[in-house]
Amino acid sequence: MKPINVKEKFKSFKAQWSPHQIAVVDNMQVLLAKLKDEFVWHKHEKEDELFFVQKGTLEMHFRDSIEIVNQGEIIVVPRGVEHCPKTQNGEEVHVLLFEKLDTKHTGNVIDKKTKTHYPKI
Repeated sequence: MKPINVKEKFKSFKAQWSPHQIAVVDNMQVLLAKLKDEFVWHKHEKEDELFFVQKGTLEMHFRDSIEIVNQGEIIVVPRGVEHCPKTQNGEEVHVLLFEKLDTKHTGNVIDKKTKTHYPKI
């Protein structure tokens, strides 16, 4: 039961598209990730996913639209919705993610960016 300094945690890793776990709340995990360029089109069949932009601007691409998520804003991607996070102009974006412990990184897709383990920091 200690405060977690999110800015300091972001300083502790460099890897992009590689979430790091900073807390667990019941069966949910709080993750930090650094994003740059384009991720993988994927969906999570049974889990919603929350993105909270800590730094930068995130583009959340859906098959029929693009939502711009600015610093200090959140977006919830409902279960079953195909999406692809992207950043703009080579910018590194920092996000806090909130999702179930058993949520697969790239959902229904296996890609070279897929992670099966999230380091705890």
